[in-house]
Amino acid sequence: MGERKVTVAAEVGLHARPAATFVQRAMKAPMDITVEKINSAKAPVSGKSILAIMALDVRQGETVVISAEGEGSDEVLDELAEIAGTP
Repeated sequence: MGERKVTVAAEVGLHARPAATFVQRAMKAPMDITVEKINSAKAPVSGKSILAIMALDVRQGETVVISAEGEGSDEVLDELAEIAGTP
């Protein structure tokens, strides 16, 4: 299973537009993708659900772990990490 740790850089965190962009890219991937907020009691959520992503309440400067497994997962993880890390 591949994973990327990313510090969210967007001023609004992983909400609204950044979350929508993230989920749109994740939906194109053939594998399951999970997102987990570091130092949170919340369980990992589906990277393909905008409601689940927004419920994590990830704010600017917080770190998430994006995980995926399967063929092509490294490329997908790189793209999702770039989206989450873009200011």
